[in-house]
Amino acid sequence: WGRQTIRIPSQIERPIDKTRGKVMARRPEIWIGHVNLQTTNLKASTRFLADAGLRHVFANEEMVIVELRGGTHLIMFERDELENPESYFDFMVEDIDVLHSRLDKMGYSVTDIERGKIHDTFSLKEPGGNRIRVNSSHVDDHSAV
Repeated sequence: WGRQTIRIPSQIERPIDKTRGKVMARRPEIWIGHVNLQTTNLKASTRFLADAGLRHVFANEEMVIVELRGGTHLIMFERDELENPESYFDFMVEDIDVLHSRLDKMGYSVTDIERGKIHDTFSLKEPGGNRIRVNSSHVDDHSAV
């Protein structure tokens, strides 16, 4: 295998604004386009995601598409049973306390917030049967994301 040098993110040079001599914060060039989510209750899951702050894009009898920050589309399909109730993704928010409080007051089943070294986190079970983890963001400048 030999010896290789691996460049970790802190070692990667960031672009310099040549007119001002400052390091520029850049938005990443790639993002997740689509994520699929099965649900046992398409209408209730759609209502939950709207309550959580996602934007409606499209709906018909078979599927609903909502949009997350950054443009990722969450595509939901109704099924009689879930193959796996653990979602394959988590949500990240700027203010976890605000979202937790809002969802709790609306009657959604949320766990207590666990305070961590990198993320604060809570979990919830949305009305269609999926368990989703919600994390606080550790990004300082949200204008670049």
